[in-house]
Amino acid sequence: MMMNFRLAITALFVFFLGTFSNAQYTMHKMISAGYVYQNQSFGEVGGKLLFLKNDDVIYRLGGSALMGSTNSKFAIMPKLQVDVLLNFQKDVDFYHSYYFLVGAEGTNKYLAPKVGVTLFGILDLTGGYAFPIGNAELNGKQLKGINVNFTLNIPTVFIHDMFK
Repeated sequence: MMMNFRLAITALFVFFLGTFSNAQYTMHKMISAGYVYQNQSFGEVGGKLLFLKNDDVIYRLGGSALMGSTNSKFAIMPKLQVDVLLNFQKDVDFYHSYYFLVGAEGTNKYLAPKVGVTLFGILDLTGGYAFPIGNAELNGKQLKGINVNFTLNIPTVFIHDMFK
């Protein structure tokens, strides 16, 4: 099962590498913090890279750490995620304040496809369903089922400008 996970990550990497090598994309760095419910409550801290050519389709790659208590023991899990933000409203700036989000996230314990909405690409609300990787457990508890994410993404340019 771990080989399938590595194969999936490699395929996603090759896909995005091919996509970004054909066009001029601008990249923006973001710091993210949020809440994840995955059969347990977790706090999330990490970073994301946002790639865009125009503002109709935006790609995001992210990595973070999920931190929480499972069966009265503190645990930290790494998380990787891939998101595509979609909004095809032309020539109307107000409608580009929100995007539909389709993506997937994975840890060493589960994989979860997800859908949701994001406001300016900064405030995300997503939901999905997590599938456990093999018999992986976190402190004796298998993480599967409904997955809910609430995330705040802060562009590093904003942080830099704030301290000038």
